[in-house]
Order: sequence, then structure tokens, then C-alpha cells
Amino acid sequence: MSVEPWIVGLVCNALIAIAYLLISAALLLPLARSNQLRTNPLGAATAAIFLTCAVHHGAHSLHMLLPAFGVADTQGLAMRTAWGWPLALWDVVGAAVGIYYWTQRRQYSSLMEGAQLFQDLRQREQQALELNDTVLQGLVVAKMALDLDDTARAQAALTASIDSASRIITDLLGSASAHQSLALVRSAAADVVREPGPDAPDAPDSPPERPAP
Repeated sequence: MSVEPWIVGLVCNALIAIAYLLISAALLLPLARSNQLRTNPLGAATAAIFLTCAVHHGAHSLHMLLPAFGVADTQGLAMRTAWGWPLALWDVVGAAVGIYYWTQRRQYSSLMEGAQLFQDLRQREQQALELNDTVLQGLVVAKMALDLDDTARAQAALTASIDSASRIITDLLGSASAHQSLALVRSAAADVVREPGPDAPDAPDSPPERPAP
């Protein structure tokens, strides 16, 4: 007994519709709970795309299914006739991708918690300002301590600044490093001590002599 291609298309379109509907709900519900539906248009638009695709694929399955219940659906009968194997096989690929996505959500659950997929720009700016402020204050305190020959206070300020910066950066990275290998290597060496440029005047070997009075 051979399987008609429209049957394959019906089943796969139903699976795609369910997967897309669940993805849309997984995005919309956290956005609604955190009151970001209006303030996070990217997240809301992404959820809307998956919702409209779910309705689209679900409508395909519904139209092809109605004639089986005695409903004279002209569109459904036409879709059954037009649904060939190339289209049915592509539906199989789409259903497999939707199922594979949900298998990955369990593994990357900490990275895919709806609203967290679309971090607000203000939050990122706040984190950047906090990092800059923490490091800058520590350096200012260390410089003042060095000017006062208070080496112990300078070292304590630098240590606290480095620890705070490391903690903030770890929070920014989140748990991404637990799921994938991050290349935490700079593209260029850090310019800690700036070398004088070619046009910079050479420093005098000794201070100029003062004229005799």
C-alpha cells in the first residue's frame, strides 16, 4: 500500500504548525510576563512570525483533512491533487527541523528563556557603564594611593577592581561557555604601555641647563 504524498504533507505540516506555535508561545509568554511586548519590538515581531507560520502550515493540514470527514472542501481537494512528492519531502525536512529545535531547547534551556533571547539595549548599556565605572574608580583610587606612596592601598584597589570586572564579565557571558567553546583570545595584543609614535619628539637625555644668574 503506497502512501499518498498529500498524506505526508498533511502530517508534516501539522507537526510544523505545532512546533512553530510552541516556539511562538515560548517567546510571547516571557515577554508578556516581563512587560516587554511593547518595549521589545524585535522579540514580539519574531514571535509573530512564528505564529503566522504556524497558522499557515496548520491551514494546509486542515484543508487537506476536511474531505476525509465528508466536508466538500474544494481547496482541500485541489491541494491533495497538487501535493507532489517534492513538496512532501520538503515538508519532511521542515518537520525534522522543528523537532530538532525542541531537542536543542532542552540542552540550551538557560540561553533560550524567551525574553532573554532579546536582551534590551538599555540593559546592555547599563552593564557596560557598570563595568566602566567599576574599573575606572578602582584605577583612580590606585593612582591616588601611589601618589601618596601607599602601595598596600593601591594593590588592594587594583585587586578589587580586577575582581569586580571579572565578575561582571562572567555575568555578561552567562552560561554560554558551558555549552560551546569560546575563543577568549584577543585579536591583537593589549596596548598597555603606548609606545611613542614616529612623529613624537625624542625625550631629552637630561634636563636643560638653567642659565646662570
